[in-house]
Parts: sequence; C-alpha cells; structure tokens
Amino acid sequence: FMRAYTERLVLTCHRRGAHAIGGMAAYIPSRRDPEVNERAMAKVLEDKERESADGFDGTWVAHPDLVPLATEVFDGVLGAAPNQVPARVDAAGLGGEVPGDPSALVDLRVPDGAVTEAGVRQNVSVALQYLDSWLRGNGAAAINNLMEDAATAEISRSQLWQWRTSGVPLDDGAPLTDGRYRLIREAELAALADEAAPGSRTAEAAELLDRLVLDDDFVEFLTLPAYDRLA
Repeated sequence: FMRAYTERLVLTCHRRGAHAIGGMAAYIPSRRDPEVNERAMAKVLEDKERESADGFDGTWVAHPDLVPLATEVFDGVLGAAPNQVPARVDAAGLGGEVPGDPSALVDLRVPDGAVTEAGVRQNVSVALQYLDSWLRGNGAAAINNLMEDAATAEISRSQLWQWRTSGVPLDDGAPLTDGRYRLIREAELAALADEAAPGSRTAEAAELLDRLVLDDDFVEFLTLPAYDRLA
C-alpha cells in the first residue's frame, strides 16, 4: 500500500502539472548525542534518496539541521531543473491513466507481519506521551528521538481500538481485551511517571486514551474530546 500510493501520488501530481512534495522524515538529530545524530542522519538520507528517486520535487524535514542534507540529495537529482514534472509527465503521458495496479492501494497486508504485545505497549506509551504534550499546549512533541504530531497519536489509538474491538490475537495467541489493555496502560503510565516533567498531565492523558480505546464507538478524531480538557 505505502509503495503503491507514493508512486501514484507522484504520477498523479505530475500529469496535472502539480509538484509532488515528499513527507517528513521524523528522525531528529542530536547535538549532544553523536550516536543518535548519526542514526538520524542515516535514516533521513535513506528517506530523501528514495523520495528523490521516486520523482518527488521537494520534501520537508523535522529539524533545521536536516535541511542541508535534504537539499544536497535533491540537488543531486534535480541538477539545474526546478522540479521533475516534465520528465515524469513525458514518461507517464499527460492526462493518461496512471500505471500500476489500483488494487495495491487497498492491499494493507504486511508480509510476515504480526500484532505484538511490544507493539501494543509502544502505541500506548507514545499515545500517552503525545496526549500529555498536547494537553500542555504543545502539538509537536519529540518522543523517542522522533518528532511526533497528532497523526502519530491517531495511528496509535486507532490501532489499539481496532485490535481490541476485532479480537485480534497478539503474538502470544491471546487477544487484546479490555483488561489486558488496562494492565498495559497502567504499566506504561507508571513508567512515564518516573520521568514526568513539572506540570505533567499524563493522568488526564490516560483517562482520555481509555475513552478513545475502550468506547464501543470509534471517536472520529482524538482532539474532539481532548478540547474539553484544555484549561
């Protein structure tokens, strides 16, 4: 799915004469930790090389220190050209049907993929940390050396809700029940409490996440009930 939609996005934009802009690499460089910085630079380089090779005309990054890297990669592909629109339009045919298998756009299977308890714990922890940040007025939060926004929390809580309501078995064969979710959430909340910053609202974040995950009806957008908690 991900590969199919990025390829189709570029060709669809270009056959209409529009620029295709790549996504944000969420990795954040560190000026204090060389290992974290090296890993972030390598991941962003890989991401921007893929985007530029796919035909994207530009991109964006999570931190100003990443701008030179992204610029160098795209300049290396674009050369003196301002974008890749003409070349891609010539290849695809202006106004022609975008090539590729449309069914790939709805193929969400992940080969050898599995829902794991580790994945559940990560979703719970990230959702709690982001909701805490959002409730304190910060809509973009650095979590685990990644720049996260509401979309990340949406993915996390949506997966948790779907796995719970669909009875999806985890890697140990047991499903994510209400009780199992609560035990995991309590453990992750306790772990975050040890490093909570002054003014932390993780307890409120936990109450909000419980509603988003445990309600039988899927809440349309996580910030809708969160607005009621803003001071």
